[in-house]
Amino acid sequence: MLRNVLKATVILVSWACAAIAQEAEDQVTTFSLDNGMEVVVIEDHRAPVVVHMVWYKAGSADEPAGSSGVAHFLEHLLFKGTKTLEPGELSRVVAENGGSDNAFTSYDYTAYYQRIASDRLELMMRMESDRMVNLQLDEGDIATERAVIIEERNQRTENDPSALFREQNSAALYMNHRYGVPVIGWRHEMEGLNLDQALAYYKRNYAPNNAVLVVAGDVEAEDVRQLADTYYGALPANPDLTDRARPQEPRQLAERRLVFEDPRVAQPYVMRSYLAPERNAGDQKDAAALVILSEILGGGQTSVLTRKLAFDQKLAVYAGAYYDAMSLDQSNFGLIVVPAPGVTLQQAEDAMDQVVAEFMVEGVDPAQLERIKFQIHAQQIYARDNVDGLARTYGSALTSGLTIQDVQDWPDVLAAVTANDIMEAARKVFDRKSSVTGWLRQPQEAAE
Repeated sequence: MLRNVLKATVILVSWACAAIAQEAEDQVTTFSLDNGMEVVVIEDHRAPVVVHMVWYKAGSADEPAGSSGVAHFLEHLLFKGTKTLEPGELSRVVAENGGSDNAFTSYDYTAYYQRIASDRLELMMRMESDRMVNLQLDEGDIATERAVIIEERNQRTENDPSALFREQNSAALYMNHRYGVPVIGWRHEMEGLNLDQALAYYKRNYAPNNAVLVVAGDVEAEDVRQLADTYYGALPANPDLTDRARPQEPRQLAERRLVFEDPRVAQPYVMRSYLAPERNAGDQKDAAALVILSEILGGGQTSVLTRKLAFDQKLAVYAGAYYDAMSLDQSNFGLIVVPAPGVTLQQAEDAMDQVVAEFMVEGVDPAQLERIKFQIHAQQIYARDNVDGLARTYGSALTSGLTIQDVQDWPDVLAAVTANDIMEAARKVFDRKSSVTGWLRQPQEAAE
């Protein structure tokens, strides 16, 4: 009886979730300006707040060779002055109006955003559209911000052996693609970044026909259209903008291994990364299967790796898996095991391989698959309660080669994944010739 009640509850919740998802989907309006700028409006009238975001289809993977870090560098520089804004004025005005602003750079995009009262949207568009084309820089700005980003690298990378290890791992996994270059840049190239490099990247990539405007919150689509046309629509497109062309990975023929030693390592671990297919427009099935595979293998205490290595065999204090589905080009799938005290990295790696080998024979547990699907679906519904998150979902998708329809189809694609889909994806991805296995540890002499 209890089982039937629970089953009925799950069905009702699923129906409710589907209804909420459809309602949210209907609140998304999209259009393009005459100059090629894409606009996405996500209406949510529960609070008088708006999130205004401009996403550029240009990230660190679009940098010229030898200029690593220039995308992130320019992100910092965009908070300098324009022809009409004093340095720092945009952020000051946002704060004075009770809002917040920031920016971030990834491999595939750079985004700038403000969260503010919805009646201040026009002010945000006026300032953001201004710095899209009117940035004013001098050598003093370059010297100041170059020092800032180098210090940021010191704090986030140089002072963290795990970050240095992951950086080396990515460089080994991607032999030709720019995903093997850190977003923040290699230090020796960061130290040489100059005004000409920053302006060249700016003039090429910061244009309305290379940008996506996402406005989410207490707004009407038609009002956003009129404002966007007034402030962004007046900007000229870049006629020299070409399709994004990046070096692609060659056929990989040899497994790579690395050992990263640093006396600051407090917790050694083993990590293996495999090249993996990305989520493609109109063809998201493989990516969806890999998302669920990562959850099955390492998505929590009931995952295969955690259950067997941490609880059953007590060989690990942590085991996990990861997959980055939001990627313009070839992505990666990874496994991580942090050994328990007294367990060597070799023993941890061998145990990890054994668990994966057993999984490839035993296959997917149907009950676990349904539980993971339900959890993912619930997370998607909860995410719709956050307009910031929705804005980021659409912005990152559109700047990573996906479409509005792909975003809206994604829940159904995930729900349709079968056990056979997952095992087929696993067989394709778990190719040691397209992998890097890394050990992070203290120097041997220090550890012995």
